[in-house]
Amino acid sequence: MAARHLETLGWAIIARNWRCRAGEIDLVARDGNTLVFVEVRTRTARAKVPPRQSVGWSKQRRVARAALHYLRNHNLLRQRTRFDVIAIVMEKKGPVLEHFRGAFNLPSIYW
Repeated sequence: MAARHLETLGWAIIARNWRCRAGEIDLVARDGNTLVFVEVRTRTARAKVPPRQSVGWSKQRRVARAALHYLRNHNLLRQRTRFDVIAIVMEKKGPVLEHFRGAFNLPSIYW
């Protein structure tokens, strides 16, 4: 569902569930000249913590480290990048998707 959403925006999906020793990236997509690392979170409507809020500091750090491995493996260290979160809430009437562009940034110490 998240990948289809990005494709309807005209983005190219580069990788799905990309894994390395540092972690996993749910989606890697290209938005124009920007490579976007997308964390997808799904929760039920009754969940205590909404999906976007479930991407805490430690998860952001893991995603960023995995993104760095991706950039190194693909010789893209100078590539413009961004971190997005797609939150999907499963409600009785059907899933509701929210897309948060630039959902988090990390200090350059991690790069």
